[in-house]
Amino acid sequence: MLLDLTAFETKSSVGTTLPSRRLGTAERLLRSVRAIAGPLAEVVANSEAPWASITFSGARHTLVLRFAGSDAVSDGERFISLLPEHEFRVRGQLVADAAVTRVDHELLPAPLMEVECEILLLSED
Repeated sequence: MLLDLTAFETKSSVGTTLPSRRLGTAERLLRSVRAIAGPLAEVVANSEAPWASITFSGARHTLVLRFAGSDAVSDGERFISLLPEHEFRVRGQLVADAAVTRVDHELLPAPLMEVECEILLLSED
């Protein structure tokens, strides 16, 4: 007895789409940072640590971005100047502080810049 497999309906293949994934706070912040860092920036490290005071709670995000090549280094220099005053829009969060904490430059064999920054996000609730 042979079965005709085309006679059976497969539910998973009939117009099934995955539900859209909600972005977390860290992912939304990372997208905002990438927008001001430019397309040539590479995120090489990203960490998050809880932060709290008597009146506020949130998280301190530490990012390391690498800018390789002369055009990318120019983007990195622009990023350094823009970051402290940038108005981030992260839903449900307030950016209390954004600072560049470390910058490493190399000229040879090719221009390279690594920028470490810390961003303190406070929950608005």
